[in-house]
Amino acid sequence: MLHTLDPYVFEFAPGWGVRWYGLSYVAGFVVGWRLLRWLARRGLAMVPADRVADAMLWIVGGVLVGGRLGYVLFYKPEYLWTIDAGFPWWAVLAINRGGMASHGGMIGVILAAWRISRGWRDDDGSIRGRCPPLHVMDLMALIAPAGLLFGRVANFINGELPGRVVATPGEPAPWWSVKFPQEIVGGHESFRTPEQEEAVDAIVSRYMLPGEDFGSGFERMMRALRRGGEESDRLAAELTPLISARAPSQLLQALCEGVIVGALIWTIGVAMARLRSPGVVGAWFLVSYGVLRIATEFVRLPDADLAVQRVLGLSRGQWLSAAMIAPGVVVLLSVRLRGKKPV
Repeated sequence: MLHTLDPYVFEFAPGWGVRWYGLSYVAGFVVGWRLLRWLARRGLAMVPADRVADAMLWIVGGVLVGGRLGYVLFYKPEYLWTIDAGFPWWAVLAINRGGMASHGGMIGVILAAWRISRGWRDDDGSIRGRCPPLHVMDLMALIAPAGLLFGRVANFINGELPGRVVATPGEPAPWWSVKFPQEIVGGHESFRTPEQEEAVDAIVSRYMLPGEDFGSGFERMMRALRRGGEESDRLAAELTPLISARAPSQLLQALCEGVIVGALIWTIGVAMARLRSPGVVGAWFLVSYGVLRIATEFVRLPDADLAVQRVLGLSRGQWLSAAMIAPGVVVLLSVRLRGKKPV
């Protein structure tokens, strides 16, 4: 299958518009709000039901600020001192270029959980909703898989974070594989022959206006490919044998991080709610997410622009995931040593 999905729901101007990626965040926050309100109304959350919206504001801020800063600090530190001529000038704020790190978002959520655990002051001066930070982190673990699921599906729509090559250009490809034209400008090895590379360059060059660079021609080619019609069909027929077939690692991670982790966490968090201690749900989230993220990243390729893609055989994302597993294991062991059931 040739990937021709449009990352924009509506594109108002080249590079600006409503993206499916942005809508995935909105959907994740809405579902998270609904789930947190459901938990509060059934007495499974110590956050007052009338304060769920306030709690979600802190969660939204933690995800957005933590996710962006995490991406900058973990993957693009040069953004800190990059100033451009055009809006929004500072590269850290240039969210139209993409760039969010799930590990950074989780750090932001932990900080938001601490604030939420402090409760809220009523008009009479009393504080309602004060609870252990670990309890709030348990609640965050329960609502996180939905956002992760939507985010990974949006990664697939964008054609970003591609998987490993399972068939080189021109070879028979498995039925489940996907051919991402984005590999032409993505920086990952494509396994094309010199003749195939020349053919790709010739196709993109047809869409370049005088004075434009290769990237602009590629974007114009992709718009023609997504429009449909005879031109799109001819273009797809030309490109398909020139693109490597890859594993759809984004969908695999959506399954693992959203569905499998979510099923495990909700089983522990709700079905066994009276058999566990605060912090156990969050700990199991850290462990399960970390293990599955490490496993799926053997299928997903590291970002092509990273200076060092793998250290001791693991990508940067895998090392960050390993760092998540450790505190989760510590919490589970401490609960058992205190004589309480970890699930």
